[in-house]
Amino acid sequence: MKQLNLGGTNWQASAVALGIMRMAGLSVDDAAKSLEAAHEAGITYIDSADIYGDGESERKFKDALAASSLSRDDFYIQSKGGIVLDPARSHDGLVFGKRYDFSKQHLVDAVDGILSRMGIDYLDAFLLHRPDPLMEPEEVADAFNTLQRAGKVRHFGVSNFNVQQYLLIQDAVDQKLMFNQLQFSAAHTGMIDAGMHVNMDDKWSIDHDSGILEFSRRNHVTIQAWSPFQYGLFAGMFINDPKYQDLNDQLQKLADKYGVSKNGIAIAWILRHPANIQVLLGTMNPKHIADSAAGADVQLTKQEWYDIYLSAGNILP
Repeated sequence: MKQLNLGGTNWQASAVALGIMRMAGLSVDDAAKSLEAAHEAGITYIDSADIYGDGESERKFKDALAASSLSRDDFYIQSKGGIVLDPARSHDGLVFGKRYDFSKQHLVDAVDGILSRMGIDYLDAFLLHRPDPLMEPEEVADAFNTLQRAGKVRHFGVSNFNVQQYLLIQDAVDQKLMFNQLQFSAAHTGMIDAGMHVNMDDKWSIDHDSGILEFSRRNHVTIQAWSPFQYGLFAGMFINDPKYQDLNDQLQKLADKYGVSKNGIAIAWILRHPANIQVLLGTMNPKHIADSAAGADVQLTKQEWYDIYLSAGNILP
């Protein structure tokens, strides 16, 4: 498995991480098999959030880890907090918040809850889960210092922040914000599109992200790409979707060439970008975990990268 230096440091971890959002719906035995499949594929990084499954994903992780042949030391473990769950809007495995809350008390309590549910003593990383428009950076700084001094969190980051939101927090906290989780896939390419359509007036020129990709590269922030097989927030997967036939044909062509699955090529496409991106894999299916993770060892050519980009319906100006 390809290794990345995270956040511009010497901390190395697998280029593909396992997100456990869907673990809540598994039996303990099946969840243990997912963890073992990830470890066998070379994945050393786990991503969670306190709201996944209303906490059940993290409780299931604890039981699954105990039931597996693995231990805490086999993984770096990361979770996120800051969303107050709205049970009335959450359904079918999808979770929604009724507010965001970056107050010191909420963040400290969130980490305590995470550690208890996951049965661990510390988090390797804790991320602010979507920006709170009412956030007070000084409170976040106080929370981070409290958590770090207590030995409960080693590193910090954010999720779905734009450049100015990132800087607002980074200017206030003592710790480097090492991560920013952002949606990115071959069919969700806004971070790339705007950069190639500067001074244009077509749809690709709209910058929704304030140059977050280039900012992250300049400041050595590791982008963690979530939903690597989806084309919208909850719209669906582009793999085997007839609306993306050209993209699937191109993925299959390269899958045949490199001896991996289409999912693996979709992962390889993200990792081919030189921004030091880490991919968050959301599947719990052991076979899909292995098939997808295999893409981390495929090095696409520049032309193959562009061929995939264009087959998704994008254009070059």
